[in-house]
Amino acid sequence: MANAEKLNPQLNSFLSIEHEHALRQALAVDGRSEMPLAGMAIAVKDNICTEGMRTSCGSHILHNYRAQYNATAIERLNNAGAVMVGKTNMDEFAMGSSNESSAFGLVRNPWDVSRVPGGSSGGSAVAVASGVVRASLGSETGGSVRQPAALCGIVGLKPTYGRISRYGLVAFASSLDNIGIFGTTASDVADVLGVIAGHDPKDSTSADVPVPDYNFSLGADVSGKTIGVPRALFGEGLDADVRHSVEASIENFRSLGAKIVDVELPHAKYGIAVYYIIATAEASSNLARYDGARYGFRADNAPGLREMYFRTREAGFGAEVKRRIMLGTYVLSSGYYDAYYSKAQKVRNLVKQDYERSFANCDAILTPTSPSTAFKIGERSDDPLAMYLSDIYTVSANLAGVPAISVPCGLSENGLPIGLQLVGNFWSEDVLLNLASAYETAFPLGVDPAVYVG
Repeated sequence: MANAEKLNPQLNSFLSIEHEHALRQALAVDGRSEMPLAGMAIAVKDNICTEGMRTSCGSHILHNYRAQYNATAIERLNNAGAVMVGKTNMDEFAMGSSNESSAFGLVRNPWDVSRVPGGSSGGSAVAVASGVVRASLGSETGGSVRQPAALCGIVGLKPTYGRISRYGLVAFASSLDNIGIFGTTASDVADVLGVIAGHDPKDSTSADVPVPDYNFSLGADVSGKTIGVPRALFGEGLDADVRHSVEASIENFRSLGAKIVDVELPHAKYGIAVYYIIATAEASSNLARYDGARYGFRADNAPGLREMYFRTREAGFGAEVKRRIMLGTYVLSSGYYDAYYSKAQKVRNLVKQDYERSFANCDAILTPTSPSTAFKIGERSDDPLAMYLSDIYTVSANLAGVPAISVPCGLSENGLPIGLQLVGNFWSEDVLLNLASAYETAFPLGVDPAVYVG
């Protein structure tokens, strides 16, 4: 708690620090060593409902909203003995790749406070990278856990769609949204995943599939594993330092005994276009509920119902949220649905089929996580397309619904972390954690990001 308070004025990673709640949880689990996460300090993204606490989604329109119930993931963390330090800052309604669109101020990267931490789960990533907590929860719609994990030099996992219940996660794009996990190591991620994964009758998209012992796989030898590399994706737009580190990681895996094969993901190049059609369309529908009539912010002095809707949304939503609502409304409108949304769904299926074919020949696919290291604050604020391209390597896994993990694999010439991404077949989080653990053990980053702040 002391570290959270000390660093937050500089990093702005927490929107609320829950002193009394954390103390009660710590006292309740004191001496309870049988609880799987007894005493583990965690942080939670502010779009995951926590009973009685603020759940603002980084937006003015929910600035005073307090959740009336716990998300299933929070209930399971509580029952396992975790201690929640606080709720973390985020891009408004999880829409962003830099954590600059929060209504409550931007978040700064602990490696270099003049740079972004990535987004939209930047606050949760920084809480781990700065040493405040061992693990945290974020949300993933198109890379919002993996990309900030890469930019902050930590581990970030997006599970298979349906592996973790979405009950209590405020919706952005329902067919793409996942709760994801940050950790200082693959072991931390495995600990949390083992607790919160599993079927939930409160979530109709939650899958009733067995949950393995994720820690059991961490020490297994990776020799004999096959890793696919889609070399066509290592092309234009990839930063030279990132390319060098990721290509070196391929050879590092080879040295650990993994077999490296070439694979093709021919439709991955359409991922950004498909993602921003489907995600904005679903966002337009999901965010229609924020109108001032039921909860959250309501504009004053509106002469009629329509004016109240208009003024509430005008004042309550930020620029990026408005942009995505307008894009989504457009692609769903009469005359454009078939040209955009329907076609995007067809290409989404082709992306999924590409992965299915590739996994017939490999256990995981390796790519960069982000095309660049952390960029300067404000550098891409006026160029939405450049910002959207930050997710070029991550969105395809969300479109297909497969699991993926980002693992630190090196530092750039100016000392910024670089992440490699491993994408796995459905329900293969244990394989990804095994590969991630083997890599971080054999090739540690060797630098603690916490030394850069404070």
